Amino acid sequence: MSGQHELLRSLPAVDRVLRADVLQDLVSRLPQEILTSSAQQAVADLRKRILAGAEVSAEQLDPVSVANAAVAFCQPYLQPSLRKVINATGTLLHTNLGRAPLSKEALDTIQTISEGYSTLEIDMDTGQRGHRYSHVRRLLTHLTGAEDALVVNNNAGAVLLALTALGKGSEAIVSRGELVEIGGAFRIPEVMEAGGLKLREVGSSNRTHLRDYEGAISEETKILLKVHTSNYRIIGFTSDVPAAELKPLAEKKNLILMEDLGSGMLIDLTKFGLPYEPTVAETVKAGVDVITFSGDKLLGGPQAGIVVGRKDLLQKIGKHPLARALRIDKLTLAALESTLRLYLQPEQVVERLPIMRMFNATPEEQQTRCQRLLDRLQAEGLPISLQLVEDFAQVGGGSMPQIQLPGWGVEIKPDTASVDALGRRLRNFIPAVVPRVQNDSLLINMRAVAEEEELLLAQLLIAAIRGEA
Repeated sequence: MSGQHELLRSLPAVDRVLRADVLQDLVSRLPQEILTSSAQQAVADLRKRILAGAEVSAEQLDPVSVANAAVAFCQPYLQPSLRKVINATGTLLHTNLGRAPLSKEALDTIQTISEGYSTLEIDMDTGQRGHRYSHVRRLLTHLTGAEDALVVNNNAGAVLLALTALGKGSEAIVSRGELVEIGGAFRIPEVMEAGGLKLREVGSSNRTHLRDYEGAISEETKILLKVHTSNYRIIGFTSDVPAAELKPLAEKKNLILMEDLGSGMLIDLTKFGLPYEPTVAETVKAGVDVITFSGDKLLGGPQAGIVVGRKDLLQKIGKHPLARALRIDKLTLAALESTLRLYLQPEQVVERLPIMRMFNATPEEQQTRCQRLLDRLQAEGLPISLQLVEDFAQVGGGSMPQIQLPGWGVEIKPDTASVDALGRRLRNFIPAVVPRVQNDSLLINMRAVAEEEELLLAQLLIAAIRGEA
């Protein structure tokens, strides 16, 4: 006990810690209260360790040593928390990593619009107030064939807004097999409840028929709703009712047919070896009255919720108070407009849209890139085992969960450091590197790594393996 008491007496005063050069060097970069708080936290951590009976050396009690520990608490203020990542996971639309990277055209437009004022809500012909949706409405109606369009900040918001504006106080019929929960605990039944709708479930979890919808319609029914099941699939003895088959029933009963496509596609992706899913234009042609989909998934743009459909219904949705609360900001709007313009010439999309380039990459190209990375690492004589392995990428973002895109990867097994420690070191770099942990090794999949990132990725891997900061 006396030893513990002496250690506590030896704890340096906070003012002595603050006088250390390493903290004095930060005076011009950080407010004094942050430096003081960090020093206090460093001292408090030492006190806690002593009281817990941990071994604490005289060197650790030195004010300079404590000041160095305090600098670690300053780091969140010295570098951005939101920073660039090199995505080596093989998941292309990685929700945690920001989903689809934007095209150069979109980035250039964001830069231009962010530097000054813009035509966000002004009619340049009349000089009077205009509408922000007008910047993308013409593009969306042209690309989808819909009568009208509007955009909000994400697809969850689009679904909530459309349901609330069109069906509050009434009933919507949904197949049980489509009552899904997707990322962030976004559940369709709860969204419907928040929108003031009554949920009427029909069919079973694996099979729903047209007669199920027809038998459930009552005087309270206003909407027949179809929902994309995102990253959830039932395989085997299943059936559902396509929108085209629901349309005659909706017309007969004077109901609104609405479909949430989740990750809406503007072009057919089967040419990339991906499975067929209806495009937005095909869904419009099938007669769906209101369609919602995301801007940042297979469309390859920024996070946005897009609503297209019948003009009378879209006008009602746009006038609802929620539309203003969920409206899109100018920079997202700029990126979305630039992305949509690429689709006016579909042959440009593969070359200019990063997500399409990833889909279009061949296994042979992936093998060449992985071999190039492996050769660079082998040339450094690092304490690791390296192997070129067959691997696959996945679409991600709740899109096409069963699809595996064949390719290659570089498997890294450190000889000394643990895989967890190496992964942590990579994540703390600027830019960060996020690989996949697999078979007690790090797996580097190159499909989502841009070609201009290849050399930097190799340099960061080398630094992390050597233990450099």
